[in-house]
Amino acid sequence: MRESGSESELTRSDGRIVDNIVHFARTLRKAGLPVGPASVVDAVRAVETSGITSREDLYWTLHAVFVRKREHRILFDEAFRIYWKSRGLVEKMLALLSPVAPPQAGPEKPKAGQTRIAQAFQKMQEREQTREKEEVEVDARFTVSGKEVLQKKDFAQMTAEEIREAQKALRGMVLSMEKVRQRRLVPAPRGRIDPRRSLRASLRAGGDIIALKHRKPDERRPPLVALCDISGSMSQYSRLLLHFLHALSEERRNVHTFLFGTRLTNVTRQLRMKDPDEALEACSDGVEDWSGGTRIATALHDFNKNWSRRVLSGGPIVLLITDGLERDTDEDLEREMDRLHRSCRRLIWLNPLLRFEGFEAKARGVRAMLPHVDEFRSVHSLDAVQDLVDALSGNPALTAETDPRRWLREAS
Repeated sequence: MRESGSESELTRSDGRIVDNIVHFARTLRKAGLPVGPASVVDAVRAVETSGITSREDLYWTLHAVFVRKREHRILFDEAFRIYWKSRGLVEKMLALLSPVAPPQAGPEKPKAGQTRIAQAFQKMQEREQTREKEEVEVDARFTVSGKEVLQKKDFAQMTAEEIREAQKALRGMVLSMEKVRQRRLVPAPRGRIDPRRSLRASLRAGGDIIALKHRKPDERRPPLVALCDISGSMSQYSRLLLHFLHALSEERRNVHTFLFGTRLTNVTRQLRMKDPDEALEACSDGVEDWSGGTRIATALHDFNKNWSRRVLSGGPIVLLITDGLERDTDEDLEREMDRLHRSCRRLIWLNPLLRFEGFEAKARGVRAMLPHVDEFRSVHSLDAVQDLVDALSGNPALTAETDPRRWLREAS
C-alpha cells in the first residue's frame, strides 16, 4: 500500500501508464463493453493501489473493474491479450513499477471475440495516428451512395469489410410481428362477461354488489422457426443470416433455429448467447456437416418426427432458407413439405437463387417444394432481408413476385 502523501509511481512515469489504461478502456468501449469515465478512474486508482508485480495481477485488477457481466469476460480477455501484449505495454509498466519484469506468456488460442476486439484496437490505433498527424481524411465507402450499394449487393460478392457492415445492419433490424388472436381468454376491462370472476368479486363484497368482470381472447406474437440450409452452395448466405437470427433470438425468446445439410441440428440454445461471435462459434462447433451436401427431405423428416410437436405449437411462422438443390428428389420431399406446411401458420421459402433474373422453377426439388409454401422470397441482400422483415411485420400483402403459384405457372 502506497502512502497517500507520497507521489505515486503512476504520476512519476509522466502519465504513460494512465494514458495506456485510458486507451485500453476506449478499446473496450469500442468493442461493446459499457465502460464510462467513472470506471476508468476506478481502474487507475485500483492499479495504483494494488501495484503491478505480474501480468496476472494487472489482468485481474482491471478485470475486477471493467467486467460486470458474464458475457463481458470473453471480450475483456481478448482485449487484454491483443492490446497489452501486442505493444509490450505490460512489460514496460512492470519495468517502471518493479525492478524485475516477468517473462512474456506464450501464445494463446484465439477466442470468439477476437475479431471484434481486433477491429476496435485497429480503429483506436488509426485514430491515434490521425491525431498525431493532424490530418483530416474522409472515408466515402459507406456514405449515402455507398450504403445504397451495400443494401443491394449480393452477400456472396461482398468484401470482408462489407460483410462486417452487413452483419451490423442485420443485427440492427427490428421485427415487430403482428399479434395473433388466441383461443385462451384473459381478463380485460371490456369484452365478454366472465361469470366466475364476477361471482368471486360479489362474494368478496358480501353478495350485495355484483361487479361484472370481463374477458377477451388473448393476443400473442406467433413463434418463429427457422430451418437454415448450410450446404456448400448456401454457406456464404447462412453465416450472415445467422447474425439476423441471433438478433431475433435476443429480441424474441420464442425463436427456434435449426441448421441442416445432410443432418438436422438444433442451435436454438447457442444463438441465445449474448455475444454474437460466441454464439456463431458455438453453432460452428456443434455442426458437423457445414458446407457439405444437402438432404432436404431427410432433414424435414427428422424435424417433422422429432421437433414439430415441440416447437410448432401456437401457430408459428416457419422460414425455410435453402436453394432447393436436393440430392434425392422423390415423393418423400413433397410429403414432408406438405406435412410441414399443414403444421404451421405460414411457411415462407427464402431462396438466394431468385437473385438471378433468368431463374426458373424447373429443378425437381424446387417444383416439389413450391406447391406447399405460402411465399417465395429472395434472401441474397440486405434489401431482401428488409423486405422479409416488412412482410413479417404485416406491412405488405402477398404480391405477384412472392406468389409461389406464379413460378409454377411460368415453369409449366
